[in-house]
Amino acid sequence: MPDEQSDPRVDTYIENAAPFAQPVLTHLRMLMHKACPRATESVKWGMPFFLQQGIILANMAAFKKHCAFGFWGPEMKKVLAGDGLDASEAMGTLGRITGLKDLPPDKSLLSYMRRAAELVESGQRRKSIERPRKRAKKKAVAVPRELRAALSKNKLAAKTFSAFSASCQNEYSSWIAEAKQDETRKKRVLQAIEWIAKGKSRNWKYQKS
Repeated sequence: MPDEQSDPRVDTYIENAAPFAQPVLTHLRMLMHKACPRATESVKWGMPFFLQQGIILANMAAFKKHCAFGFWGPEMKKVLAGDGLDASEAMGTLGRITGLKDLPPDKSLLSYMRRAAELVESGQRRKSIERPRKRAKKKAVAVPRELRAALSKNKLAAKTFSAFSASCQNEYSSWIAEAKQDETRKKRVLQAIEWIAKGKSRNWKYQKS
């Protein structure tokens, strides 16, 4: 790729990533530039980003045990959701990526990447982040009975949970309430109590220390 399109900070990011993550990030980077020849690179919030005409197309990240890749924009979200790519268990839209085997076929990824660039080139996307004129207040979710019961048995977790902000409490409540299977809900309750007792928010893994 031309030097003006690459960012040496992305090279450094990939070099410093875990061994399992390096081929994943390298492959995603290669596909992005193949699908979007005009895309440029940058690093924002400590992660590699791909931009077209100054507008964010996608970003990727590497964590201790998985990688993440996400497209930006409500238009792409609809396209991906239509194909069943609407991950909720990890940052990004492709779910937890632990190796090249977890990625969709190259043909599909290239198609999504080209679509993301086309949305910008056609003027359908004009901003990296679409902000609503007026933010609607998030409706509070009632604390699930399973979580209430578990909190009543752990004084430290109960005290910490009560000190959390309403949004933080809501994230845990929604996560547990959305579980469709009883077994999944039980696992989430156990995990939630462990994290809450340590003062961690639901999405602590993706927050900078």
